[in-house]
Amino acid sequence: MKITAAVARAAGADFALESVDLDDPRPDEILVRIAAVGVCHTDLVAREGAMPFSLPAVLGHEGAGVVEAVGSAVTKVAPGDRVAITFRSCGVCARCQSGDPAYCYAMPALNYIGMRPDGSKAIHQGETAVSSNFFGQSSFATYALAYERNVLKIPADLPFELAAPLGCGVQTGAGGVILALAAKQGSSILITGAGAVGLSAVMGAAIQDCGAIIVVEPHAARRALALELGATHAIDPVATPDLAGAVRGVLPQGVDYAFDTTGRPETLAAIMGALAPKGVLAIVGIPPAGTPLPGDLGSVLTFGQTVRGVIEGDSDPDVFIPELIAHWRAGRLPLEKLVKTWPFAEINAAIAAQHHGDGVKVVLTLD
Repeated sequence: MKITAAVARAAGADFALESVDLDDPRPDEILVRIAAVGVCHTDLVAREGAMPFSLPAVLGHEGAGVVEAVGSAVTKVAPGDRVAITFRSCGVCARCQSGDPAYCYAMPALNYIGMRPDGSKAIHQGETAVSSNFFGQSSFATYALAYERNVLKIPADLPFELAAPLGCGVQTGAGGVILALAAKQGSSILITGAGAVGLSAVMGAAIQDCGAIIVVEPHAARRALALELGATHAIDPVATPDLAGAVRGVLPQGVDYAFDTTGRPETLAAIMGALAPKGVLAIVGIPPAGTPLPGDLGSVLTFGQTVRGVIEGDSDPDVFIPELIAHWRAGRLPLEKLVKTWPFAEINAAIAAQHHGDGVKVVLTLD
């Protein structure tokens, strides 16, 4: 079928809205009419060539919309169902079977390489194959193909523009604190970066009833929003470049947990100087290729500290996203304060605005 998609054609270039051909759904595929799709930093990293994803490509991995058609093997959803789309997993490997689909053995093949596992691409433009299946969806488009493992039904009272970020950014931030770190009541946490993922982590820390929630963020409006969402302290890294010293000025013994969304080597190194004994640093920001693990090994050994990566907040979406929706209903996850909507046709203007701090979470709407 003919669809309209935001096509990435060259690293650093704007997305181009173009007509492309999308395959009919195979037996295991689900055709979703996209109503809203979040813009995530990972989409932009992929556009810049930091993933094994060849251009031209259709990206987008925080889709939400309505099921239009399903393949013959699909039983989880039916046409007319409202759904959110998230990352894809195989469902049969040891990690999936243990409830850790974010660490599926097939994660790269199912999410990052721009094609189905059999090597076919679901999107074409004339004789040219266009990289597709980004996170099992490629939802920067009017329609996308997804799978049973990465769609879930959403209730009628949840707007599509709030459902979309649950697929990656919100579950990464909130899940990183609630699931991966399992931050204890009364504990202390440092969150570096107050974009959508960082502020979702702030809300996760508030849900966990952390005693001290310290946020580091250069944009004043985002620092203010972090405080509104539950942070107890907000640090401007421009005015206070000594991060470890600033944190220890608040908590002399250091923080129990740290959650980095920046991926900046210098920030990661500074965080290690702010960790308490047995402190844990969780990293979700994408660092430059070849970045070594932060910290001095002698200090890590002496103080029993942990550095770990976190993918998708350690979430099992079928379990955790309904929990996030329950928190939203109860007022503990006020997604409305993060989301700013833009028409899909204005994708490039929306990305530029987000880059300059105008809005925390850009969501493109298609209805």
